[in-house]
Amino acid sequence: MRLRIILPTEILLDQTVRRVVAEAEDGEFCLLPRHRDFATALVPGIVAYVDESGTRRYAAVAEGILVKSEDDVRISTRSGVLGDDLGTLRMHVAERFLVLDERERTARSAMARLESDFVRRFIEFGEPRSDRP
Repeated sequence: MRLRIILPTEILLDQTVRRVVAEAEDGEFCLLPRHRDFATALVPGIVAYVDESGTRRYAAVAEGILVKSEDDVRISTRSGVLGDDLGTLRMHVAERFLVLDERERTARSAMARLESDFVRRFIEFGEPRSDRP
């Protein structure tokens, strides 16, 4: 099977695999090459896969969509991180979340400044001007 993990900005993984284990809202499932075509919404979690050499590898993914069609398994998600073992993957996920948290804080701060400026200007607009008769 061919496993592809697709992010909005890049293809995180494009590799031939023997099996894929992922988690949907109703629980964990395993996909093998001869399984029926399948589509499901994924919950944030770990996707485990076995590569051609028999090595088990991991990808942490945000919520997304998984579609198996014949020998193609495609996962579309907002964010993902690859790891060879769960310990390394945990570190990468923690680093990624720290960066995302900082970006979100910066964006929230900018939005708060824009909103307060908008409110201030709106109030000024509604005040009566002293130069009007």
